[in-house]
Amino acid sequence: MEKLLLYVEVHQLKKQGFKIAAIAKKLDISRNTVYKYLNMDLEEASDWITSLGSRRKKLDLYHDQILSWLKEHPDLSSAQIEDWLKERYPTLEVSGGTVRSYVSEMRDIHHIPKVIRVRTHEAVEELPMGQQVQVDWGEITVKDSENKNKKLYFITFVLSHSRYKYVEWMDRPFTTRDTIRCHEKAFQFFGGMPEEIVYDQDHLITVSENAGDIILTSEFQAYKQERRFRIYLCRKADPQSKGKVENVVKFVKRNFAKNRVFVDLEAWNEKCLAWLERTGNHNVHHTTKKRPVEVFALEKQHLQPVSPMLSSKSPLESSISRTVHKDNIIKYKSNRYSLPLGTYRPRGENTVYVEVQEEELIIRREPQGEVLARHKLCHGKGELIKNRQHTRDRSKGIQAYKETVIRQFQDQKKAEKFLHEVGCRYPRYIRDQLQVIQHAITHFRLEIDNALAVCIQDQMWSANDLRDIAQHLTRLKETETPNPASIQKSKNINPAIKTTTVTREIDDYIKILGGVL
Repeated sequence: MEKLLLYVEVHQLKKQGFKIAAIAKKLDISRNTVYKYLNMDLEEASDWITSLGSRRKKLDLYHDQILSWLKEHPDLSSAQIEDWLKERYPTLEVSGGTVRSYVSEMRDIHHIPKVIRVRTHEAVEELPMGQQVQVDWGEITVKDSENKNKKLYFITFVLSHSRYKYVEWMDRPFTTRDTIRCHEKAFQFFGGMPEEIVYDQDHLITVSENAGDIILTSEFQAYKQERRFRIYLCRKADPQSKGKVENVVKFVKRNFAKNRVFVDLEAWNEKCLAWLERTGNHNVHHTTKKRPVEVFALEKQHLQPVSPMLSSKSPLESSISRTVHKDNIIKYKSNRYSLPLGTYRPRGENTVYVEVQEEELIIRREPQGEVLARHKLCHGKGELIKNRQHTRDRSKGIQAYKETVIRQFQDQKKAEKFLHEVGCRYPRYIRDQLQVIQHAITHFRLEIDNALAVCIQDQMWSANDLRDIAQHLTRLKETETPNPASIQKSKNINPAIKTTTVTREIDDYIKILGGVL
């Protein structure tokens, strides 16, 4: 009946002199529909509308299934419904347009609206084959088999030319080591490596952009040097630089993960790979109007060949980087581990390296450097594992502590002036500052007075500065000092070589001096 009323309205508006475009806009229908109604008389329209009631549609067999999905998940897209149908009924052959029309009609009949969010985009030129892959991370909360919330994390790779994708999931946040491993698996999946990789400013790979001089984490810097790819780091708040992979992140969330039940991680990843083959890399891309899998067959030839996956025993994975917090602790697997007071540097580098050996957690300033702390590995969550030696020395007062530190310098007046300036700048942390100075005196005693002179001359009033300068002067002295073995070797003259002193007569010396006897 609704279609018959619409037919009548179209003819009435036409008789009133409305144009086709105006009729379509007024009735909220397409111009093709207006033309179709105008080309039919009343009898033809009645027969056509009657036939619609008795005609079966291809998806009528799945009507109840689709309706149950829409009622349970009103925000389902027709593309996701298409994928779910193909997943459960592999022999079903149906186009995306058919599914969209059917789902739209069902929403109207059963009053299940869908909210549409529109985002503004800017078109960019297509890149050559094999030039670039874009990488991004995402996370989503789904339901598990017990109907409990489960948070999952994933990393996505997409080749910019073909839109060919790779996705891998984890049930915990990614580490830099996980990121490197996923890069290797993505390169194996693609069968090669592009020239350039585009990233967001993610803490897993970058420390700072530094006005264009990208500072990478030590692990990822070593990996980049190993694989020799070029990095393009997007600016903050500039999503269009990597819009392709951002669309993939949304596609993975909405088409694959949303409303799917999580059983275990292995099965989830297997289903995701099957989804990539069935939908993610198979469906026609809306921008290129081509199937990614077909374009990838050509782009694969332009990728750089890669050697077999890096060994899990590679030195790249020997340690994990962590950031030192201002309370001199690091976080590792949901627990906090203490470090010696003064490890945190307010204006310095606060990255340390964590290594696990059996049941012991070892923390170093450098990957193979001096050990800062050792802790027994904690398998709980939310615990603070603290070494008593890392706490403040409360056995004596601040003034007594200052006097003890001052007496260890040769020029005690300079030391007193330095501590006075440090106390003015760090009144709340004076004990911590004294602890750092005492540590520097103990480890760099030979150069501590020279370091003090440099600090006063350059007006650097910080215990951390004093320690760093003393350490630097110590290293310089070590490199300039000759090797004792070489000195000893030069002293050992070969006994087989004999020397004879030349002697002259006394008259010869008198002639040289111009004198007489």
